[in-house]
Amino acid sequence: MNAVVKPEPYANKLKSTRIAGKLVNEYWEMVWRAKAEGKLVCWYEGSAINPFLEAADICWVHGEAYSAMLAARHQEGPAQAAAEARGYMKELCSYARTHLGCAVSNQRNRNDVDTGVSNAPDDNDLASKLPPPDMIISAYAYCSTGQQWDEMTSRLFGKKIPIFNVSIPWVWGAKKDSGYLRGKEWDETSAYVARQLNDMVKFIEERTGKPYPWDRLREMMGYVKRASELRLEAMDMCTATPAPASFFDWVVSIAPINNLPAGPQIVDYFQTVRDEVAARVAAGEGAIRKERYRLFFDGIMNWNKVGWLAEKFAKYDAAVIAGRYTHMAFWQEPKLINPQDPVLGMAQNYLICPNNHAAPILIDLIMDLCSKYEVDGMVIHASRTCRAFTNPQFMIADAATKRLGIPTSMFEGDVTDESFYKDELVNSRVEAMLEAIDARRLVTA
Repeated sequence: MNAVVKPEPYANKLKSTRIAGKLVNEYWEMVWRAKAEGKLVCWYEGSAINPFLEAADICWVHGEAYSAMLAARHQEGPAQAAAEARGYMKELCSYARTHLGCAVSNQRNRNDVDTGVSNAPDDNDLASKLPPPDMIISAYAYCSTGQQWDEMTSRLFGKKIPIFNVSIPWVWGAKKDSGYLRGKEWDETSAYVARQLNDMVKFIEERTGKPYPWDRLREMMGYVKRASELRLEAMDMCTATPAPASFFDWVVSIAPINNLPAGPQIVDYFQTVRDEVAARVAAGEGAIRKERYRLFFDGIMNWNKVGWLAEKFAKYDAAVIAGRYTHMAFWQEPKLINPQDPVLGMAQNYLICPNNHAAPILIDLIMDLCSKYEVDGMVIHASRTCRAFTNPQFMIADAATKRLGIPTSMFEGDVTDESFYKDELVNSRVEAMLEAIDARRLVTA
């Protein structure tokens, strides 16, 4: 009997990103054994405050990251079912709904007053395996769900868990001197967030009963800064034709820059990624077999569909090169970080979350990226349960058409709930956009 030969994939993924999987697995294994090792556990969402926690030897659990991990492993179902059974509606942010489902499952296994039922934790059910928090820190940039998510989590644990809230204001950019990283509003807002981060450190000291280890934070932020610089260098190389790496490669690389332990290993990771991208540029090797179209992706990625969508676009000979989610977040401005005095630069990086800009600044930044990477069109993923990201998307599409003359395509999906996807809709919308690109080329030829 002849062996079945699998067809060669259309997407030529970076080999170096496989290292990320190992780093991610090691991190979550550390989280799952944290209680057995006597560590304090902090649940947080939104901004990457994890270096503050790691420096203090507190185990950190990023809510979106845990939900994304479950979805990427196609194990989000039990958590989402637990949340919906508890009354959290399907239209609630699926990051939050999945993570709250973990809290519900956690309570059920702890025989807490919430349920009165005790079950042994199931190692195969990652929803119930998440260790309960000893503290919660809310540090969300422009997301109406963020602070409510933390409050709902607190209620699930009987309001017994201490919470600290960091307010990260929206950057309006409405004053005459306002702009990206400049103006009186920027300076005042940066200082306001930095003051709160210093208060957060006092909260951490109260929880640990120890003086805060500032030297360790300084060392860690040196690693974060260097890793971010290498990541951006590799991204910049993708202006080459064919593009050596894709948006989907950068999606896979989010965890190392966003929530994994800060140390030499993340510098080594991004050095390896950067070197592979440079080698591909030198060899003329692309992220897909045959690059006919260059696209920008606006929207949060659906973690159930990363590989699936990468292959789908590659089959259309479409290289998805950059995106708002990957190219405008996650320590995006390393030049602002002074490792010897890191708090202000950390505050400023939290402020430039791509959800946190007024539309004029946000749209200018996106148009600049589209021009930089010389894209032919824009794919817009309207996440059904993330209003913060989808709110400006019609304005973004309008600007892309009017300013750059490129067609756009919008389809609905979600961040961790794949039931909102309709494959035939994605196909028809993308195919129509590619036909529009071909027609435009005939006119301009």
